[in-house]
Amino acid sequence: MTGCGGIGGFNFVRALRLAEKMASRKYFIAGTDFNPYYLLMPDVDVRARSPKHSDPSFKEFVAKLVKEHSIEFVHPHPSSEAKVVAGFVDELGVKHYLPRPEDIAPDKWTMYLKLVEGGVPTPKAVEVRTLEDVDRAFEEMGSPLWIRAKTGAGGRLSLKVNNPEEAKLWIRLHEAQGRARACDFVIQEYMPGRDLAFDSLWFEGELVTSYLRERLEYPLRHVSLTGITGTPSVARIVVDDEASEVGLRAVKALNPRPHGFYSVDIKEDQDGRPRVTEVDGKWHTTAPLWGYAVSKVLGDLRYNIAYLYLELGLRGEMPFDVPKLNLYPEGLYLIRQLDAGVVLRRGEEVFRVA
Repeated sequence: MTGCGGIGGFNFVRALRLAEKMASRKYFIAGTDFNPYYLLMPDVDVRARSPKHSDPSFKEFVAKLVKEHSIEFVHPHPSSEAKVVAGFVDELGVKHYLPRPEDIAPDKWTMYLKLVEGGVPTPKAVEVRTLEDVDRAFEEMGSPLWIRAKTGAGGRLSLKVNNPEEAKLWIRLHEAQGRARACDFVIQEYMPGRDLAFDSLWFEGELVTSYLRERLEYPLRHVSLTGITGTPSVARIVVDDEASEVGLRAVKALNPRPHGFYSVDIKEDQDGRPRVTEVDGKWHTTAPLWGYAVSKVLGDLRYNIAYLYLELGLRGEMPFDVPKLNLYPEGLYLIRQLDAGVVLRRGEEVFRVA
């Protein structure tokens, strides 16, 4: 498993260790991470510091680890590493459960074009090539608008802008600091409604299971101009047939025969209608944590989505039946904060998970 020391990777390992106890099985996990400090965090059997995924030696590093430890299954967790590994994983002679490389972390403009082509409701957008495109965006879409980088996660370089001058100043700032160029941005309609996330597991074109949640708060939101810091500190499970249907359509627009784990970001417009802002063949950061927390509290392994993913990828079949929609009970809150553990809330009941 690569990227095991990140937040998502750490919780993926934690979910598998819980599954070991609940399913009476044992996994040997060889974990890698570029960060030597984060590598110390997860409960893995072997730790190996990796080169960056952009380093030409990364492929050789992964292949050597696979051979040295007789690895049967490879799971790169961060999307940046998954995109690279998906390009050579078939050469390793191991099992995997990865989408196509082009499904993983596509740029925002490519996503937008695929969504439009697929008839999926999405905010209107203008690709920025020069600063003149900023003026055109406001002429075509009005105000306010949302500007963000074409690549990256966690709301990278995003900002709500009220007029062309604000947007241009934002672009010029990042150009001056060498962080981005004008052509690295896209401008979209601003969506003021609920912030939703749709997570789904697919196998050879068939939906296995999925769930929908609403992001309510972000950690350290005061340090970000947008209040968005990548992964929520408070979220709740919601049941919304329209939003889930839009999520399914978004995945199929990216790949008519999806295979692997796919995430969809959805924002509601001023009328409360769901609009897809992003679709990606990757894990949302808290997806393994939801599986860990709910399966631990409710004592049901069917909720452990990391376990479902691994068993299906290893054996080609599900260990038990699960619903295709709304895997988790409606109204569950997942509450997390730095150094404070995890709390799951259902109504007035509160469960301390870790």
